[in-house]
Amino acid sequence: MKKITMSKTPEDFSTFYNEENLKFDYVLARMCYEKFKPFFSGPVALECGPATGYMTKYLVNDFKKLYAIEGAATLLDKIPDYKNIIKVKSLFENYKPKIKFDTIILNHVLEHIENPVHLLKKMREWISEKGVICVGVPNAKSFHRLAAVKMGLLKTEYELNERDKKSGHYRVYDFNSLKQHAIESGYEIINMGGVFIKFLSNSQMEQFFSEQMIQAFFEISESFPENCAVIYVILKKNTANDSLS
Repeated sequence: MKKITMSKTPEDFSTFYNEENLKFDYVLARMCYEKFKPFFSGPVALECGPATGYMTKYLVNDFKKLYAIEGAATLLDKIPDYKNIIKVKSLFENYKPKIKFDTIILNHVLEHIENPVHLLKKMREWISEKGVICVGVPNAKSFHRLAAVKMGLLKTEYELNERDKKSGHYRVYDFNSLKQHAIESGYEIINMGGVFIKFLSNSQMEQFFSEQMIQAFFEISESFPENCAVIYVILKKNTANDSLS
């Protein structure tokens, strides 16, 4: 299988998470967690790419053991030493877990991976027979990106903006490409949806939106999944494709 390669190391991109204003990213992480939680399975989970742990603080309450794998030590060190957490400093392609996980959380990870199909296929070896993988990614069809195209700020909704580049994104997904990667990797999609209706930039949201307004746009996102800021799929192994593992 093709090796996943990046021109920069995780430590190179850790500056983004250490120095950028990520206040609204934390809000989105909590919303993604709320969408994922109903599908959590079993007592042992793996969180991939937790950064500084802004979703980890919720996940530790849902599992007996939570493994957190992160390539940047400077980020991993910022996650508190919860009593049930096991921190793993490793690149995904080098990781060889000795156990099977009941739930794997991949929130805002696949867009950072050069070959996401390779990684998803590899994860078939990590997940238990009845396990699930919760995947969330930024959405090219989000209203704020479509507006940016109309304003001439992006050539197409799939073009990487400066924030994408700074954080190490390879692509911006839509539902078609996300589903294609999941199915090609040997998974069955058991649920999918969107998280939050976003019309403005993160900084504008923080400046002009109250908590009540943010909650309202989170709730109405159920009606417009294809145009949400984040899209997600919940996956389980398609046993008819065991040859893919």
